[in-house]
Amino acid sequence: MDPIKYFTFSMIISISGIRGILLNRRNIPIMSMPIESMLLAVNSNFLVFSVSLDDMMGQSFALLVLTVAAAESAIGLAIFVITFRVRGTIAVEFFNSIQG
Repeated sequence: MDPIKYFTFSMIISISGIRGILLNRRNIPIMSMPIESMLLAVNSNFLVFSVSLDDMMGQSFALLVLTVAAAESAIGLAIFVITFRVRGTIAVEFFNSIQG
């Protein structure tokens, strides 16, 4: 197993995620998709290190990150739906007065 190929793949995914966040600043759900792709890159790094070091800790930590990402996506989607119902839009430029 050559881990350099997998690290290169996860680096490309991570860089494209950063690029997606920086270039797309119009719509909040579309801004959250690159964050999920960066979490995928981190998970692939955990899995490659786990296999190359013959340790199960990386695989269990990747599973933990996946469950946290799923919970984060569900909560984020609920916030988007509530915001859309209250304000009528989820465009970023209209969020200058978010108050708690």
